[in-house]
Amino acid sequence: MTPGARVAATIELLDEIVSQSDRPADLVANAFFRTRRFIGSGDRRAVADRVWGILRRYGQLSWWVDRTRAVRSARAIVAADLMLVEGHALHDMQALFDGGRYRPSPLEEVETRALRQMEGHSLSHPEQPDWVRLNVQEWTAPHLREAYGEAWGREIAALEMPAPVDLRVNRLKATIEDVRRALHREGIETEPMRYAPHGLRLKRRLSVVAGEAFQTGLVEIQDEGSQLVAALVDARPGAQVADYCAGAGGKTLAIAAGMNNKGRVVAMDVLETRLDRSAQRLRRAGAHNVERRALGENAKWLKRQKASFDRVLVDAPCTGTGTWRRNPDGRWTLSPEDLAELLPKQAGILDAAARLVKPGGRLIYATCSVLPDENERQIEAFLEHHPDFVLVPVADLWPEAVGTEPPAGLAQSPYLRLSPLRHGTDGFFAAILVRQSPPSDLVSDEAPAAEAPEAAEVEEEPAA
Repeated sequence: MTPGARVAATIELLDEIVSQSDRPADLVANAFFRTRRFIGSGDRRAVADRVWGILRRYGQLSWWVDRTRAVRSARAIVAADLMLVEGHALHDMQALFDGGRYRPSPLEEVETRALRQMEGHSLSHPEQPDWVRLNVQEWTAPHLREAYGEAWGREIAALEMPAPVDLRVNRLKATIEDVRRALHREGIETEPMRYAPHGLRLKRRLSVVAGEAFQTGLVEIQDEGSQLVAALVDARPGAQVADYCAGAGGKTLAIAAGMNNKGRVVAMDVLETRLDRSAQRLRRAGAHNVERRALGENAKWLKRQKASFDRVLVDAPCTGTGTWRRNPDGRWTLSPEDLAELLPKQAGILDAAARLVKPGGRLIYATCSVLPDENERQIEAFLEHHPDFVLVPVADLWPEAVGTEPPAGLAQSPYLRLSPLRHGTDGFFAAILVRQSPPSDLVSDEAPAAEAPEAAEVEEEPAA
C-alpha cells in the first residue's frame, strides 16, 4: 500500500471503531481486516498500530480538533495525528490527501485552515487540562486520582504504553526451558518474568498463535498480572476449586495446570457461550480435571454445592480500567452508568460465590480494574455483612502460593495492587478472604444471573 492508502485505511478503520462503540475495538478490527484480504500483513500491522496509537491519544487529538473548530470525525482525528505526532507539514498532508487511487479525498478549505493552526505544534499544549493531557474522560479523573494519589499522572501515562506479549508456560506439558527452546526455534526470543513463576515475556512484540508451541498447548497468552491472580488461588492437587466467573478460561487453565490434573476445577459463567469457547483451549492444554457449568441454569446444583470448595475465585466483571494499554478504546466507551451498573453486580456475585467456600477455605476476589469502588470498597462492604470471613494479607500467603520476589508495595497493604508503572503488568487487584465458620442461613441461596462485560483472555492487539 502507498502511504496515502494506509492513511485512508486508518481513517476507515477508526471510523468503524467509533461508530460501533458498543463492540470492542479488537473485534471490529479483526472483522475489518477479514473483509479486506488484499491488505498485506505488513500493511495490516502498520494500520492497526496507527489506529491503536490514535485511540491512546484520542483525548488530546479531539481537543486539538475542537480547538481549531474543525468537525470532529475519524478523518479529522487521523489528520491531526499525522500533523501533531508524526510531524507532517501541511504540504505533506496535501500530498497524502490528494484524491488519488485508494487515497483520501483532497483537503477542504476548512480542513486546511485547521491543519495550518496545528502546524509546528506538538500534541501537548499548556492549555490542556489534566484529564485531556492524560487522555481520559473528565468523569474518570477523580476516581483515578483516588486510586493513585499524587502519582496518578505517571500511572495513567504508563497505561498509554503498548503492552508486551506475556506467555504462561503450561506445566502439564513443558518446563520454562523447554518452551524457551521451542520458541527460539520459531525465531521468538523470551525472558523469564520477574514475579510470575511460570511466565515468559517476549523481547519484542510478535504473534505466537500460529506457531507450534502455541498450537500444541505449551503456552497460553496471559498477562503477568493475570497469572499472579491465578497463582494466588494456590490450588493444590486434589483440591476442589471453583472459578466463578471463568469466561473463556484463562485463569481456569492456569489453576488446572497448578493442580497437575488432580482434583476438580469447576469453571462457571453466566454465559454458556463463553464457557464453550474454553473447550478448545482446555483440550489443547491437556487439562482433564475441569468441568463447565452455566450459572443461569444451575441454581439447584449451586445450592447443593454450598460450603464444598477449598478455593473459590471470583474474577469479577469490571470496568477493565487496568487493561487500557491493551484496550485503549475502553477509556472512551466507559460511562458513569457502566460503573454504577457493575457495582451491585460485583457485590451480588461475591455474596453468591462466598456460599460455596467451605470453612477454612479461601475466597479470592480479583478485578482488572484500578478503581477503589470496584476493589477495596467491595471487600470492605462484603466483610461488614459476612463476619464469618476474615481478610488475609496477600503478603502473608505470597511465599507459599507464588514463591517469587514480592511486588513493590505488597507489604504496605493487605491487597495485591499491580500497575504498569510499578510492576510492568496490567492493572490488577486481588484480595484473599478465609471462611472461619459455616455459612449463614441468612444469605439467599440464589446466585445472581448478572450479565456483564467479558475481559479479554487473548491479549494481543489485532493487526493480523
